Amino acid sequence: MNVVIPAAGQGTRLRPHTHTLPKVMLPVAGRPIIGHILSDLRALQPREVRLIVGYRGERLESYVREEFPDLPVRIVWQKEQLGLGHAVLQGLVAGEDEPVLVVLGDTVFDVDYAAFVASGKNVLGVRSVPDPERFGIVELDGDDRIERLVEKPSEPKTDLALVGLYYVSNGELLRRAIAGLVDDDVRTRGEYQLTDALQRMIDEGHVFVPFRIGNWFDCGKPETLLDTNRALLDRRAPEVPAAFEDAHIVPPVAIGPDCTIARAVVGPFVTLGRNAVVHESVVRDSIIGEGASVRGCVLERSIVGPGASVEAPARTVNLGEGSNVSC
Repeated sequence: MNVVIPAAGQGTRLRPHTHTLPKVMLPVAGRPIIGHILSDLRALQPREVRLIVGYRGERLESYVREEFPDLPVRIVWQKEQLGLGHAVLQGLVAGEDEPVLVVLGDTVFDVDYAAFVASGKNVLGVRSVPDPERFGIVELDGDDRIERLVEKPSEPKTDLALVGLYYVSNGELLRRAIAGLVDDDVRTRGEYQLTDALQRMIDEGHVFVPFRIGNWFDCGKPETLLDTNRALLDRRAPEVPAAFEDAHIVPPVAIGPDCTIARAVVGPFVTLGRNAVVHESVVRDSIIGEGASVRGCVLERSIVGPGASVEAPARTVNLGEGSNVSC
């Protein structure tokens, strides 16, 4: 089985942080988003993980090579971002008929991957949502098989949303379906959509079934990135390092190596990157990047980028890499 992970997007909703980092490299619960995904996929022992990169892909490749040397990762460059279907197509090779698992690179899934692929059928991850018009929606027939996929319908007929997890038992059939969209220039909202390709396969008689997942953690906006940091720390927080003198640590937290914490309260639900400094401050429910500095502040629901510094009686900030706030 091969795994395809689209990770070439610019992440405009997460600016200023994505001015200097690809979205999938933003930290949550002590490691980049992509780090959680690759760690979870290890147990599947895939033949190859094809990471589709574009915007600032060099930083992503460097991280993956260093942190996951045991995984058979192939970096595939996507020169133009023409939709999710087009991104997945870059990771499919003509004539390969073995199974393929597609995992969105900006989402962490609460799912047993082994159970997800165990049936050998074509499987799409789904979950009931309160706002289905924001998602690709699944319509089922009477036998609990997927009959129709609709991308962000204005009047959704169900509340079952596609969550960004797709297993196709024959990768060549998926490649042909997406290539057909490109050849015929069939676009939805200006892009080649993966849902349109899957619908082509369904219309051709290929059976797809839903797999209801426990939850998924979206990292597409600052508020959801913080929510994901909180949820993942609840589930998989690393051990708290040795006690810092003159500081109070409130778990769950993820504290990177070589951090300095003095006369401060850190936590709960805080991620501190390597070499971060927190001095005479209270920080909770926040992400503080590598080498960032927080002094004389009370911060909550904040994101401070790598190397940024805050010296202010602030409550909430959203600072990109290298920024400074002092007042």
